[in-house]
Amino acid sequence: MTFRRIFATLTGVLLTMPAAVLPPAPAHAAADVPCPSVSPPVSRPPRPPVPSADAADRTVGGAALATDGLAVPDGAARPPAITATSWLVADLDSGAVLGACGAHAYALPASTQKLLLAATVLPKLDPKRVVTVTSQDLDFERGSSAVGLVVGGRYSVETLWLGLLLNSGNDAAQVLARLGGGSAGVAGTVSAMNAEAHRLGARQTHAATPSGLDGPNQFTSAYDLALIARDCFTNATFRRYTAARTAQMPAQPPGAKNGFQIQNENSLLFNYPGALGGKTGFTTVARHTYVGVAQRNGRRLVVTLLNGEARPLRGWQQGAALLDWGFARPADAAVGRLVNPGELDATAGPPPVQPKAGTQAVERPSGRGHSGPPSRTILVVVVVLLGAATLVLTVVAVRTRPRHAGRRRAR
Repeated sequence: MTFRRIFATLTGVLLTMPAAVLPPAPAHAAADVPCPSVSPPVSRPPRPPVPSADAADRTVGGAALATDGLAVPDGAARPPAITATSWLVADLDSGAVLGACGAHAYALPASTQKLLLAATVLPKLDPKRVVTVTSQDLDFERGSSAVGLVVGGRYSVETLWLGLLLNSGNDAAQVLARLGGGSAGVAGTVSAMNAEAHRLGARQTHAATPSGLDGPNQFTSAYDLALIARDCFTNATFRRYTAARTAQMPAQPPGAKNGFQIQNENSLLFNYPGALGGKTGFTTVARHTYVGVAQRNGRRLVVTLLNGEARPLRGWQQGAALLDWGFARPADAAVGRLVNPGELDATAGPPPVQPKAGTQAVERPSGRGHSGPPSRTILVVVVVLLGAATLVLTVVAVRTRPRHAGRRRAR
């Protein structure tokens, strides 16, 4: 009886070892939920290579955002179908992400990158400072967007910001980047832009140019653009610039009669009640990109979209449709959140964000191996130990058996 009790106890302990030691079996990730989309009536050019997705970067803001597909709260109305391949809608104040499509998918920013330039340089420069434009300032891609600066022209920093944000002037971007970089010039500003993106938590953003003109290893994501826009809108001066409908470019040289007016290219301001501003963007490779912010019933929402087409809806119209969808969602119906500046540097990782029950997105496997021993090896070890224990107990039982019992067995 004693033998049986010891054997049963050891067997039970050994059989429970795999449950305690083996790593949990990986969850089977559901397929990405397709995003509502419209096939554009134009062919898209080949996309440049982008970095491999990093599992940690994809979960910034919440595990539900780690999908190339749709992430919306359970029971939410279907978002509008648009041509942009990635987008995000978030509450500008609380940071709640109301919905997204490929939130962390890499894409090219085009001129929405000018928001990162503003976030980095605007606080550094005196808006009343007057600067002279050089020929080097105008050395950028011919035929691209420009506000019309001239060599030798003298412009206030405020005028340059208005030319940048209203008319998407790449010439204004070059001058502002030169000023912001100090002795390091434009290169210094680009380096500072990348440092600022890192501080904001925009870990999938890398700038190669200050204007958003395509450059090597330049990319961003819909999530990162929302972080950058959110930071910009904390600055009252930026809010005033981005909401301006028109601005006046001064005559050059001063006193001449060739001054002209520019109009804000963000049509949301003219067509969407409550529009507060944003930024348009386009390059042949990046396609159409857009950031828009609007207010309704005390809520401010930001929408970002990347890799879109201008037909059948222009970028701002796609943004407006997503804003309408977002304003119709309850304020607490979130699938993630926008991290705060410096948060990812102050913690080992982004605080866990649990989406509401039934969220239509699941975290993809990270692909990283478990730090413990492989499950097959552990199983073999357990089987060997169990067999050895059985053998030892059998030997002990035979040696301790009464002799008369052995004599009876010999008969």
